[in-house]
Amino acid sequence: MSQTTTKSASAPVEALRLDRQLCFALYGAANRVTRLYRPLLDALGLTYPQYLAMLVLWEQSPRTVGALSDALDLDSSTLTPLLKRLEAGGMIARARDPKDERRVIVALTDKGLALRDQAATIPEKILCQMDLALDDLGSLRDRLKVLAV
Repeated sequence: MSQTTTKSASAPVEALRLDRQLCFALYGAANRVTRLYRPLLDALGLTYPQYLAMLVLWEQSPRTVGALSDALDLDSSTLTPLLKRLEAGGMIARARDPKDERRVIVALTDKGLALRDQAATIPEKILCQMDLALDDLGSLRDRLKVLAV
C-alpha cells in the first residue's frame, strides 16, 4: 500500500466528510418529514405522493394530467399509476378532454373533495411535530425552493 493511500484512508478530505454534505442533510430531512406525514396520511388512505397530487387538485380541479405533471415536477409515466390508484379509491375521476382526445382531465370526486376537510389539520400537526415556528418554516421553504429550481 502506498503512503498516499494510507494517508487518504486515515485522514479524509474535510470537504468529503459526510456531516458536511448538503445532499446528506437534505436526504435526512426529507426522510424525517416523510416519516412524520406517514401516520397522518395513513389515516386518510393516502401515500405521500398521492397527498401531493391531492394538494394540487384541492387548489384547482379539474386539471389536465399535463398541468398536474408540471405542478408536481413528475413525468406522466410516474404520475399515471398514482392517478389510477386515486381513481380506484374513488377520490378522482379521469376523462378524455372532448376538445382534444390526447389530453386527460383529472377532477376531484365528492369523496376527494371531502378528504380536503380531513387533511386541513395536517400542516399544523407537522409544524408542531417539527418544532418550527411559522416564520422559520416560511424562510426554510423559500430557501429550499431556490435550491429546487
